[in-house]
Amino acid sequence: MATTQDFTKMMQDMMGSFPMDTSAFQDAFKTTAALGEKMSKVALEAAEKSNEISSKWTKDTISKLGAVTTVKDEPTDYTKALSDFASASAEMAAENMAAYAEVAKKVQMETVELLLAAGKDISEDATAAVKKATDEATAAAKKATAATK
Repeated sequence: MATTQDFTKMMQDMMGSFPMDTSAFQDAFKTTAALGEKMSKVALEAAEKSNEISSKWTKDTISKLGAVTTVKDEPTDYTKALSDFASASAEMAAENMAAYAEVAKKVQMETVELLLAAGKDISEDATAAVKKATDEATAAAKKATAATK
């Protein structure tokens, strides 16, 4: 009667001949986590700055609106107050949109810098991991070849 061959020992020996170093995965995770942290910092700073712009814009608008709501002596004074408010609002809008554009430009520049640096780091990590794996595989193959002779 035929018996089934146990491949467990053979698989253990084979996997032992090709040890896997997980430090490359750990380094890649650390690089990715660091990139995530830096990107989050950029996003949070942009959100904070945008909130400041928005808050200032709102306060300025409310303060200018006060002049429109006061009682006037002449009907033409209402028209002038509303016209002044519209002009001030347009000016504030232009200033604040320019401020938002500056925030967006800064975020874009910082993001590109981070991605370029991360790409370089990831490339270096990958190159080192591949070189190490190749060296280990070559050594294991030489060892296996020497053992069969």
